[in-house]
Amino acid sequence: MVRGWRSRAALVVLPLGGLALSGCAGWGGGSGGSPDSLNVLMVNNPQMVDLQRLTPDYFTKQTGIRVNFTVLPENDVRDKISQEFSSQAGQYDVATVSNFEIPIYARSKWVAPLDGDIAADSKFDQADILPPMVKSMQGPDGKVYGEPFYGESSFLMYRKDVLAAKGITMPAKPTWPQVAEIATKVDNAQPGMAGICLRGQPGWGQIFAPLTTVVNTFGGTWFTKDWHAQVDAPEFQAATKFYVDLVRNYGENGAPQAGFTECLNNLIQGKAAMWYDATSAAGSLEATDSPVRGKIGYAPAPVVKTEHSGWLYAWSWGIEQASQKKDKAWQFISWASSKDYEQLVGEKLGWSKVPAGKRNSTYSNPEYLKVAAAFAEPTRSAIANADPQNPGVQPRPAPGIQFVDIPEFPALGTQVSQDVSSAIAGQMTVEQALDQGQQLASDVAERYQSRLAS
Repeated sequence: MVRGWRSRAALVVLPLGGLALSGCAGWGGGSGGSPDSLNVLMVNNPQMVDLQRLTPDYFTKQTGIRVNFTVLPENDVRDKISQEFSSQAGQYDVATVSNFEIPIYARSKWVAPLDGDIAADSKFDQADILPPMVKSMQGPDGKVYGEPFYGESSFLMYRKDVLAAKGITMPAKPTWPQVAEIATKVDNAQPGMAGICLRGQPGWGQIFAPLTTVVNTFGGTWFTKDWHAQVDAPEFQAATKFYVDLVRNYGENGAPQAGFTECLNNLIQGKAAMWYDATSAAGSLEATDSPVRGKIGYAPAPVVKTEHSGWLYAWSWGIEQASQKKDKAWQFISWASSKDYEQLVGEKLGWSKVPAGKRNSTYSNPEYLKVAAAFAEPTRSAIANADPQNPGVQPRPAPGIQFVDIPEFPALGTQVSQDVSSAIAGQMTVEQALDQGQQLASDVAERYQSRLAS
């Protein structure tokens, strides 16, 4: 998952549309403030920064709606959004939420359904949104509660020239054992080049984003359908040991603290021959100033027992249920997630900056394909084949590919990840790490078992 948890900058509050926004918690949003303004709470990813730049001239001038953005790094914005939506304070009208939060918030009635707005807005073209994204934005009642701003899956990125020099052809649909074998052959193919880069940094959205997909395709799962923890099960252990051994033997320097950004830099700087991670990384690899532009190949997420294994993630827009400006909030969402907005970004900022991964039409746009030809179809295919309802070989108690869509998972995943990262560092064994993880997961499972019994 490629998101703003990679940096933890200070709070940034930017006035847009000619209206100054103070940092005071008492500023009125959904329940106060100017009737012609919206308050938007947003993660500080580059795509959102671009949105800030374009909003005054291309949304406010057309609609008269002034937008006040509060922008935070991901860990901070998640905390603030959780506090805001759970309290229904009405301080913000719109927030960036993901397909992890949306089903949980919808169940709690913290986020407003959008079906009526979608039906009344024919120009938005909901049918153009990629079906896995639509499904991931639905609540348990089947209604849509969010619209994606940009989306991603995961795939394997590799240096075509490095593999070719070794006489290696990447399989069209690689397995993890094949990837491990290739890693042994391209490790140190160039001075200081690791065979592969894989996240080792603790965090439910760092190491466990890729690792949980490996667990799935090895036949493992966090929980059975009837809520029995499986963290110390043979399949979970085999997947984790495979991952830990691969990164320890052929991975990057400093792997226990390497996340998305570190691996991206390693591939760009020629310090890794392969990398399994988010499809949204491809834009940086193929940027005009990238030294590896044109040298990268893109293969589907490696598999073992499943047909596909790529994850699914989207930064999306949700309207707080307490907002008194839902009509204006939808106007903003309809613009920010539209085909017209993608066209605007392409024309004004460059097609490599388009917030892609959400619409079918993006992948037939000739202007976009001029800069994204190498990775556009692999990205579209990865998203299309992602199935959060059935990501493994057995039924699941909750949806999710790289996460389990329950409120307890961020804390659980993060705690277990700390021990797995320690295993990568050689401070404990995988068995020790997962034995402790099993205890933590069992505590979570017991709560859900008791609910089923009651």
